[in-house]
Amino acid sequence: MGQYNDLSGKGFKCLIADDSEFARKNIAKIVSGIGGNVIGEARNGMEAVELYFKLAPDIMLLDITMPELDGVETLRRIIEKDSNAKVIIVSSIGHKEMVWKAICLGAKHYITKPYNPSYAGMVIKSVFKEENGGQE
Repeated sequence: MGQYNDLSGKGFKCLIADDSEFARKNIAKIVSGIGGNVIGEARNGMEAVELYFKLAPDIMLLDITMPELDGVETLRRIIEKDSNAKVIIVSSIGHKEMVWKAICLGAKHYITKPYNPSYAGMVIKSVFKEENGGQE
């Protein structure tokens, strides 16, 4: 995973919200590989909202289908209080309508499962750069 080292040392903080431990671990490897620090992991939407405001991540990776609150409702609750939230939606290919709703609400981008590590890393880096005025 060394090909993602161009952000190393920047230490951006990332919160991962996914009900699948396997998915959380996979995306965490990608985040670490591009120089990010996973500061928290949520297993459902309610936990994701709580951790977002407790930990104040630079970027959040949010699964679209989760228990308690789905990704769209989770995003809605976060954006209501933090319109500058940098949220990337994570979704299986079959959830295009929900991904579209999330983008309309303010999600910055999306990644589909199963992850392509190079593409996922590129999306995370582009959102990080965009939101920091093009600076890495």
